[in-house]
Formats: sequence, structure tokens, C-alpha cells
Amino acid sequence: MENILIEKQDNIAVITINRPTKLNALNKATIQELHEGFKALKDDKSVKAIIITGSGEKAFVAGADISEFANFSVEEGGKLAAQGQELLFDFVQNLSTPVIAAVNGFALGGGLELAMACHFRTASTNAKMGLPEVTLGVIPGYGGTQRLAQLVGKGRAMELIMTAGMIDAETAKNYGLVNHVVAQEELLDFTKGIASKIANNSSVAIAKAIEAINANFEDGTNGYEVEIKNFGLSFGTEDFKEGTTAFLEKRKAIFPGK
Repeated sequence: MENILIEKQDNIAVITINRPTKLNALNKATIQELHEGFKALKDDKSVKAIIITGSGEKAFVAGADISEFANFSVEEGGKLAAQGQELLFDFVQNLSTPVIAAVNGFALGGGLELAMACHFRTASTNAKMGLPEVTLGVIPGYGGTQRLAQLVGKGRAMELIMTAGMIDAETAKNYGLVNHVVAQEELLDFTKGIASKIANNSSVAIAKAIEAINANFEDGTNGYEVEIKNFGLSFGTEDFKEGTTAFLEKRKAIFPGK
């Protein structure tokens, strides 16, 4: 891996996008590496939660690498968006392992789209977020028009995208775009604290919950039906047996993850 770093400790993995001279901008190689990294962590049963952040103090991800697609045709542009969504953004959204974005600094364009694809977000006080694509004569192509509206509402998404404006961390919190805002030096430890709470719970149940919540945003899918199905399936898991037994025995559950 040339563009990302992965560290694992206490059932938590931290992915750091490591292109500080480019403000961690997403290029094709980085998107591919992120896909491979997330896939490997998904298959690692010891990993119960994943945090993604950017290297340095300036940026989570400052955007896409514009030099890679400045001369693309209509067909090439469409293919770029489709491949990126499949490889990374949709992949992260539907990952069965919880993914938290720790937004440290600028999260612009593809960077904000990546943060929004994660299951939820924390941010440092110096974070700035926006989708400035219309200043380049293009629109967000990695799910930004869809996820931003889902998270902050149609009107706010329309304004942010049309004005290409940036919002600060507190505004993002007020909009519901991020869950927590803390000082930059506290961001990673704070986010790890949330991840630790997640890691203590049933990974099997969490995976089913992620699927059910996401179902509400899928066209033609009845989220309530997915919830009912996954609720029922939970009764057949070893985690359910351990969780209910531990509750009745008044002890802490030790989930096998099965």
C-alpha cells in the first residue's frame, strides 16, 4: 500500500489516507487501495470497527485528483463515477463492519463523499466540509448528490451544492452531517472510544442492523420487511444465545461473533 496506512489494536482498525503533499486527494490508486484495505478488514473477524481518517492536520481528503480526469470524455466520466461508487463508496456504505469517518480538516468533494459513505462521522473543530464540484463545471459523482440530501435534507443539500460553499464543523453538527465535534488532538482517541463501545456488542447483530438501516434508502426495498427478516434471523445466532444468557445470568456477554 503506497497511499494508505492500516493499524489494528483492540478489535479496532484505523485506516489513514496518507498523501499529505496532495492533501490526501483521492486518485484511482488510492481508491483501489482503500477498496482492498476495507475488503481485508471486512474478512478479518478480529476487527469489530473501522475508523478512517487523513494524515496530517490539514485534511481528511481535500477532494479528487482533478489532473486524472480533466480531459475525460462523456463515456470516461460516467465510467469513472460508476467504478468509484462500486469499488469504494457503495462498498463502504454496505460494509457489514461499522465504519466511522474521523474528519480532521478539509473534507471536500470526493473527501466529503467518502465521509458520507461511512456509517457516521466525527469531526475536529477545524474541519471544513463541502462539495465544490460545480466550480469545475461538473457535479458530485461519488454519491454526493444522494447522500448529502439524505443526511441534511433536500434544501440544504441544494444550497451547498449550488453555491459550492463550505461549512464548518459546528454547522455540520447542527445539520446532522457529523455526530460529534472535538478538538483535533482529541479526535482519534474520542472516535476510538466510540469504536470500543461498538466492539463490545454483537458484530452479527450490528451487521444486520446496518443492512436494515440502509434498506430504508434503497429504491424498491421495504426497510421494515428487511428489519423483520433480520430480527428473526438474529434468533438463530450464537451471539443471541450468549447475549440473552448473559443478561439472564446478570453477567457481561462475551460474543463469539457467530
